[in-house]
Amino acid sequence: MEFLFFLLFLALLVAASAAGLTADSRDSADWKPTEDGRRWQSRTS
Repeated sequence: MEFLFFLLFLALLVAASAAGLTADSRDSADWKPTEDGRRWQSRTS
């Protein structure tokens, strides 16, 4: 029974995401561009 509730919860999340009702709450601090896995460094400094 718990498994069915889990599947229902996932289905609701997928439906909400598809309907555009979700938002990404992360900021971009940890999503900086990389080159071959290395953090991209700004050339301005």
